[in-house]
Amino acid sequence: MFEKVLIANRGEIALRIHRACRDMGIKTVAVHSTADANAMNVRLADESVCIGPPPPRASYLNIPAILSAATITGADAIHPGIGFLSENGDFAEVVREHGFVFVGPAADHIRTMGDKIRAKAAARELGIPVVPGSAGAIASASEAADTAARIGYPVLLKAVAGGGGRGMKLARDDAQLRALLPLAQAEAAAAFGDDSVYLERFLDRPRHIEVQLLGDGNGAVVHLGERDCSLQRHHQKVLEETPSPGLDEDARERVCAIAVRALERLGYQSVGTIEFLYQDGEFYFIEMNTRLQVEHPISEMLSGIDLVREQLRIAAGEALGYRQSDIRLCGHAIECRVNAENPDDFRPSPGRVAEYLAPGGPGIRVDSALYQGYDVPPYYDSLVAKLIAFGSDRHECLMRLRRALEEYVVGGIDTTIPLHQRLAADAEFRSGRYDIGWLERFLAG
Repeated sequence: MFEKVLIANRGEIALRIHRACRDMGIKTVAVHSTADANAMNVRLADESVCIGPPPPRASYLNIPAILSAATITGADAIHPGIGFLSENGDFAEVVREHGFVFVGPAADHIRTMGDKIRAKAAARELGIPVVPGSAGAIASASEAADTAARIGYPVLLKAVAGGGGRGMKLARDDAQLRALLPLAQAEAAAAFGDDSVYLERFLDRPRHIEVQLLGDGNGAVVHLGERDCSLQRHHQKVLEETPSPGLDEDARERVCAIAVRALERLGYQSVGTIEFLYQDGEFYFIEMNTRLQVEHPISEMLSGIDLVREQLRIAAGEALGYRQSDIRLCGHAIECRVNAENPDDFRPSPGRVAEYLAPGGPGIRVDSALYQGYDVPPYYDSLVAKLIAFGSDRHECLMRLRRALEEYVVGGIDTTIPLHQRLAADAEFRSGRYDIGWLERFLAG
């Protein structure tokens, strides 16, 4: 096992990784920008290295600075966390070339699944059903129109190198498609440095279902069940739960089996998540995330398996050491993403945390790096906490969630806690009858 791990990330996920390392007796190195000098993970780490000014390109995306920090501190391995360089195949490769262990999958797997066109082609080869769409990037408006005519309107234009809804446009007819294509290409180029877009059929009211997976690179692959991530605003996840209230046992077993077989064939090593759209009893591949997910805690609550610990074990060359039949998924869990945003208009709300009181009690977990007096910087993603509730069933989980949201106090900045309070009290959400567009309709009403 490693003696020292450098954590190439920030915020709550950096603290989460630090805690897993400490549980395993591993020393940690925190790298940070000047804006994060007083962050909790920096204060708790065994060593810390400033790698640049606040802009991510000068710090958390600065590969030479991260490698230098690993060298001078004598780290054995580098954990990329979530976001930033976590799905950068070139980073994974250069980390290994410099003699460090990359805590994640093979660089080729990261590259394949990070390219939406290659990922869909790989999914087909691995036996995963995909949404009907273009075979590759769309080269012209006429090609887009021909493809749309073949698969049927409405259609989505999506960035090949993208995610999070950037570069995504919905077209309901030929005229709209021709008008939106250059806009989608321009948005994709601005966000990802690549203006390539592809086209796929638009499903009107699907659920967003993902399967949490673990593979040791030696053929052993297990799943930790599925998560429902359908509550989204502008294609950004807001709340996740497991198991999905929209699946029966047959559908649940079917999608998990599809995902496991695919990663067995791929020879996948590390944690990973395959995401699907689910409508009218059918599953369609969206993408694969070759990293830890923000919502990983709810899978941990049901399975009792520490996913960060498993990442570290697998990266160190250890076998899984257990089979699917050894895993028992019990109960129900929900995660609320708490952002430093105005809960009504979602304007970012950086600033000093004047008061902080995290909820507790049975079945409640909070993953956060906030503390009283901490200055939330304006330079990064607005996620500041994850509130996780667990119960023996969905009803108990929801009751505990409502209690925890009432207890949660974050003063001095706006947060989305009031939005989650509204959701937890809403009868339709509590019934479990929602789809990927439900939250947008809820907010508009």
